[in-house]
Amino acid sequence: MMILPFLYTIRELFFMLFFDKLSSMGKSSRELKFQKILQLEQVFTQIQDTDILLERLLTEARAVAHADAGSIYICKDNRIHIKYAQNDTEQRKLSLDEKLPFVYFSFPIDTTSIAGYTVVTAEMVNLPDAYFIPDDKPFIFNKQSDLITGYKTQSILTIPLKSGDNDVLGVLQIINAQDKYGNIVPFDADAELFMQHFAMIAARALERTYLTRAMVMRMMHMAALRDPKETGAHVMRVSYYSVEIYDRWAAEHHIDINEREKFRDMLKIAAMLHDVGKVGISDLILKKPGKFTDDEYSIIKSHTYIGASLFFDGKSSLDHMVREVVLHHHERWDGTGYPGCVEIPHDNPLMFADELPCSSSLAGASIPFAARIVALADVFDALSSKRVYKQAWSEESVLNEIRNQAGKQFDPELVTVFFKIIDRLLVIRSQFPDNV
Repeated sequence: MMILPFLYTIRELFFMLFFDKLSSMGKSSRELKFQKILQLEQVFTQIQDTDILLERLLTEARAVAHADAGSIYICKDNRIHIKYAQNDTEQRKLSLDEKLPFVYFSFPIDTTSIAGYTVVTAEMVNLPDAYFIPDDKPFIFNKQSDLITGYKTQSILTIPLKSGDNDVLGVLQIINAQDKYGNIVPFDADAELFMQHFAMIAARALERTYLTRAMVMRMMHMAALRDPKETGAHVMRVSYYSVEIYDRWAAEHHIDINEREKFRDMLKIAAMLHDVGKVGISDLILKKPGKFTDDEYSIIKSHTYIGASLFFDGKSSLDHMVREVVLHHHERWDGTGYPGCVEIPHDNPLMFADELPCSSSLAGASIPFAARIVALADVFDALSSKRVYKQAWSEESVLNEIRNQAGKQFDPELVTVFFKIIDRLLVIRSQFPDNV
């Protein structure tokens, strides 16, 4: 209990030193930027999913430093993995509701790359011109992306994201600082100072989302122990698909950015938990290699409200969305799905564990929106994946099935959105392969 006052004292001391520095440099826009960073700390604490946070961190860091482009990486398994890349110049070539293509790669943590050097040394790297790196530096700039896109990288500021234990969790790299006229300039001392503090609050927020992700993944691992079909790769793919489908739909409907960010943050976690109720289904049924009997299928259906019961007493918006997704992701647009309007008893939420209660199915817009999105993402992944009881369908067969089920199994508007972003979804699928 004595730790918190000490931490606040250190934080306040940093602020005082920072303001002293501001005073020596002059105020105005500098103070406003620092106030913006303090406000962002509150924003970041409200984000619960790691990937949603990483994307937001990159966006806000570029805004603070007025950078045209950038990337954010995480450190995992002794490698650096890119998570998100942004580029305003390239984005302007697309329509408002389109995104830049996914780019996934990883590389060893060593000093031969700029990001690797930042991880190894835990030091910020500021390069005025990426094409003219001093000879005493061990790293080089990889020009491949510039050659492919025609974009010219010039100034680069690379910042380590350090945990409270001083471990480097990831790297934030912002590219091509711009002056007020849009000219590319080096990142100055102000940018370094702002990014140092930004990295502090970013790392704290990242550590917190790691705890949330760890708890979610533990629940997923429990489900996987019961159901060999419920792989970690499956739930990650479904969660990514779901967010991409929602993003395109939200862009086309001009959804307010704050509402959009909040929804996609909750949706990412809810989608990961869609089949968590399978922890309550017997192994004799879940691991049966053949076709289910009618009675066995009725028991399988109960995973929806068993899973929903885990979040029945939750009062947060996240609990509410998870409950809706878990309960209703097997509803069908035409009203022939399950479980319908199930009332979960307060006193014994698992009382129906052996038999699905009679209830009319939901249909159309009465199905919660998040559940409609996850339903489409889940079936797309299930059909595309190999399992012990089936081979993966061909890409053509999967897409034909999705198209044919528009207005039957799936929300037809979401199917239209799905096909607009199919290239992005296929890249996601390749990024999270099954080990089956």
